[in-house]
Amino acid sequence: MWSYYNTLRYFIEFSYNGKNYFGYQIQPDAISVQEELEKALSTILREEIKTTGAGRTDTGVHAKKIFAHFDTGQEVSDELPRRLNSFLPPDISIHRIFKVKDDFHARFDATYRTYEYYISLSKNPFTQESAWQHWKRPIDIDTMNEACKILFEYEDFTSFAKLKTDNKTNICKMYKAEWEQNGTELIFTVSANRFLRNMVRAIVGTMVEIGTGKIKPEDLRKVIEDKNRNAAGTSAPAHGLYLVDVGYEF
Repeated sequence: MWSYYNTLRYFIEFSYNGKNYFGYQIQPDAISVQEELEKALSTILREEIKTTGAGRTDTGVHAKKIFAHFDTGQEVSDELPRRLNSFLPPDISIHRIFKVKDDFHARFDATYRTYEYYISLSKNPFTQESAWQHWKRPIDIDTMNEACKILFEYEDFTSFAKLKTDNKTNICKMYKAEWEQNGTELIFTVSANRFLRNMVRAIVGTMVEIGTGKIKPEDLRKVIEDKNRNAAGTSAPAHGLYLVDVGYEF
């Protein structure tokens, strides 16, 4: 009989397609990645397992690389990732599971998070559910990259935060923000120590307004300084957003 006073902590590295989920975090009357993961772990390990994720993605957002931790009273087998992948639905994939220090935390010990956002510049039947189809109006990538430099002048991103959340602070330290073009696809890469709910999608929506000439790059300063979500652009669709990396000092 094991006890919670003698537990081991493990990290899970995994990925998922967010199309069928209302985000990572468990919520009432809605299917989530966390619920599926905990159900599979609890069944295989034959004990109630609770996980803590590196962050909570919005409904429909994907994760190419994300981490979560869980505590258990038993040594887990090297076969656990394979067994979990056999048990989980096809849109969730476990990459590895490894032991960490008992106090190491998937959310609070993360040093940075990196997202990518994909925009298709041509009508593409194969990316309808994986990229924002924005081919009716041209987008100026140089103008958007000019605006990206302005993001580094600020740390308070209230204007890009979802309203009525439990955030204690809207301060974020930006490490990277840039657009690149790969064929007919635009990719926005953004990295920071933390992100607010809906923040990346709100930034992308505002950037596209700049790239299509609706507002000028320098107008971004007023958007940020207003500290008002209504000052920023409409959020970009969720299905174009991917969490691609979370950094730790293991």
